[in-house]
Amino acid sequence: MYPPVLCYHRIGGPLELGVTRVGRSVFARQMTALARAGWKTLSLTDFVARTTYDARRTFFLTFDDGYASLAEHAYPLLADLGFTATTFLITDYVGRTNTWDVRYTWNRLVHLTWNEVERWRARGFDFGSHGATHRRLTWLDDAVVQADLSSSREMLGARLGTDAGRVIAYPFGAVDARIAQQAEAAGYELGFGGVKATGDRFNLARVPVYFWDRWDVPFGLREDAFGSTGRLIAHAANRCAVGTSVMQLFRRRSAPLPESVADA
Repeated sequence: MYPPVLCYHRIGGPLELGVTRVGRSVFARQMTALARAGWKTLSLTDFVARTTYDARRTFFLTFDDGYASLAEHAYPLLADLGFTATTFLITDYVGRTNTWDVRYTWNRLVHLTWNEVERWRARGFDFGSHGATHRRLTWLDDAVVQADLSSSREMLGARLGTDAGRVIAYPFGAVDARIAQQAEAAGYELGFGGVKATGDRFNLARVPVYFWDRWDVPFGLREDAFGSTGRLIAHAANRCAVGTSVMQLFRRRSAPLPESVADA
């Protein structure tokens, strides 16, 4: 049995029309409260290596997409608290703007550069795959899925070492038996789906933290009725992301990859 897994996206930065941004003060309050209550975070290596966990108040902290604001608003705070986290990167967009996404902010958002990733990895933070292009894999044919999964893993291995290519968080949490098989064939050891995942090692559950989850202990770590309700709401919100995938289909037919803003 795996410990609870939280998934954040954006911390601080400009307001958005979507639901993934969590204010930096809210994030700081949550992490500080968890640390004071005795919660501990797991490294990626510890999470992959073990299938049972004896310690209560242990969780796996993750971020999706790898926005540059993490290096300003999240990582320093976590380091001060003695916490670590794993960030799942969209490897074709490292150091680039988020033109893969619907435009929820006035200006496009910048992703972490490889230099920033390497610097924080040296400080004990881990990184994994969020695919190469952030497309909904379940809507793609086998050849495209395999190319996306393999290229992302190979890029992580080339830049950060083989450990970084061990785990994937599927874009939008979208996974089925076919995609799980493809992930295993590409060389991954674990894969994260959505809130209602099967629990199989290639479809592990995570609970996203959205802007309304403002309690000191996020829904994904609560065992009361509020936690159950919060997880259901998070699941529903995640399912609504299918609209983003539909809009991506229209945009990707003609849109090239964006120019790098800081690809060093």
